[in-house]
Amino acid sequence: MNMSDIISCFNENAVNVSHSSCSSYSNNACVSPSVTPPSTQNSVSSVYKTTLSNQKQLLITVTWCKSHSNQGLTITFGEDNQSAPSFRLNTNSRFFGKKKGSKVLESKDSKVEVFWDLSKAKYDTGPEPVQGFYVAILVDAEIGLVLGEEDVAKRFKTRTLVASVSLLSRREHCSGNAVYATKAQFCDTGTWHDILIRCSGENEGLKSPGLSVCIDKKTVIRVKRLQWNFRGNQTIFVDGLLVDLLWDVHNWFFNPASGYAVFMFRTRSGLDSRLWLEEKLVQKDKDRVEFSLLIYACKST
Repeated sequence: MNMSDIISCFNENAVNVSHSSCSSYSNNACVSPSVTPPSTQNSVSSVYKTTLSNQKQLLITVTWCKSHSNQGLTITFGEDNQSAPSFRLNTNSRFFGKKKGSKVLESKDSKVEVFWDLSKAKYDTGPEPVQGFYVAILVDAEIGLVLGEEDVAKRFKTRTLVASVSLLSRREHCSGNAVYATKAQFCDTGTWHDILIRCSGENEGLKSPGLSVCIDKKTVIRVKRLQWNFRGNQTIFVDGLLVDLLWDVHNWFFNPASGYAVFMFRTRSGLDSRLWLEEKLVQKDKDRVEFSLLIYACKST
């Protein structure tokens, strides 16, 4: 057995989502709740790293939010949100009159242009449109980021395409029942995966609360006696990547006024994974961009 074989089966607690042979829970299908619907997303915030042709890097944070009376889009640039230029748009149909347009943002370092078309945007239950829209961001006359329609870049034929854009993190705020559903792509070349987090309680016939996390209908962790195991972590494999899954539901039990639990999926860098990689793979994996998905969950019932 070579090292690559050991990687996939090095620990019975490391669950392989892509292959079932080494997964301790792989034969247990994740049952989607038929009675309790998933919670509602209140806001989704994604951080992208854009690298221009001159190797200049810029962080772009895109936030979609939704409440009972408001729905909007906010885009900020750089790490210091207070001094960096920002773009805000109210997309509520009652107040939003300009569903298509452009805006120029000036900063001391770059010229930023934002183009958007949400006139035919379609939404699910969350604040983020799922189709029929585009948001294009140009930085110093180069396409820095395109969301929505993939072919929108053709509208800027005179522009230079950006060398690389990587999604660094995604943060979701949810509220409602203790069931949370989302999708995630753990690397730029990876596939999209369905994630379902479910917290079960005594009202479902259980002696004590429990937690289960499923990826693509496979249970990757199952935590019993959640009130005592309110913090923990688990290592899983997704698309050949080591992913640390961490949970903290302390506030659900001991600080109900706050009520937020936190779930995080974080890929490991090449250096963090060096003990599990063959030497020839270390250099290739060293430059891989880490990704993290954070879910802030408010349980209202």
